[in-house]
Amino acid sequence: MAGLDVAQFGATPPRFENALVPRQSISGRALIAVVAIMTFLVSLTTGAVILISSSAHEWQADIAREVTIQIIPAPGRNVDALTAKAASVARAFAGIAEVRPYSKEESTRLLEPWLGSGLTLDELPVPRLIVVKIAPGAAPDIPQLRRMLAEQVPGAVLDDHRGWIERMRAMAGGAVAIGIAILALMIAATVLSVAFATKGAMAVNKPVIEVLHFVGAKNGYIASHFQRHFLLLGLQGGAVGGGAAIIVFALAGVLSRWFSGSAHAAETAALFGSFAIGIWGYVAVLGQIVLIAVVTALTSRQTVNRTLEQID
Repeated sequence: MAGLDVAQFGATPPRFENALVPRQSISGRALIAVVAIMTFLVSLTTGAVILISSSAHEWQADIAREVTIQIIPAPGRNVDALTAKAASVARAFAGIAEVRPYSKEESTRLLEPWLGSGLTLDELPVPRLIVVKIAPGAAPDIPQLRRMLAEQVPGAVLDDHRGWIERMRAMAGGAVAIGIAILALMIAATVLSVAFATKGAMAVNKPVIEVLHFVGAKNGYIASHFQRHFLLLGLQGGAVGGGAAIIVFALAGVLSRWFSGSAHAAETAALFGSFAIGIWGYVAVLGQIVLIAVVTALTSRQTVNRTLEQID
């Protein structure tokens, strides 16, 4: 039988009454469910990474547009006069759009979330704060402003929030790295699931596959049937999982707009924005659906080729 050639069947490949790979089977439905779950989790992870990165970028932009001047109280210092002097120096500096000194009462209220209300802080050296906003598009010489304040205003300390910005950048980078790691793990799990499903489908149709193989059918001819079958399964599962993720993000965006007036919604929006992943977020989800389907098809083809090579 090994000496026969597929040309004996004529110019066209043999046709089967039943598909070489069963289209409707328990293993096929189970694989669709696995791919759907994987795609859903990957899409949620991608959306979360986009939300965190977008929020971190907005935080960095907001913080980068502001610097803070602190007037440290000390015996013999007139804090009110020093605060007015520091505000005057900042207003006269090039590139500064707005200067807002905080009163003693306002500076004290900033501590209430940590110390509670109703406390008397008169005897504590609570710094007086001045918020300085940088003009849009301007790049003031912050080190020069710091030196001027140190020379003209005793006890003045300028903070450009560089430490906060670096931590936010690290957080955004960590979120992206975690998202990539989860994506890699999900793809690895999908590859293993498809490999087992392909071997199961080959085991069910082992007699037919062996006959085709020994009469001269090329490995690519047999593998193409499996590749096409599992490509469709991957597309179905990816569409279900990715579609569910898109619905979740769309509903989250609608709900965040509905409850935008509440205090809880304001705190959530400050952390994650409006839960809108934007057009590129949805494009990323659609791209992952295609990626999962392609990975499913290629994994099936490679598994079939390796199995057939062992028969040779």
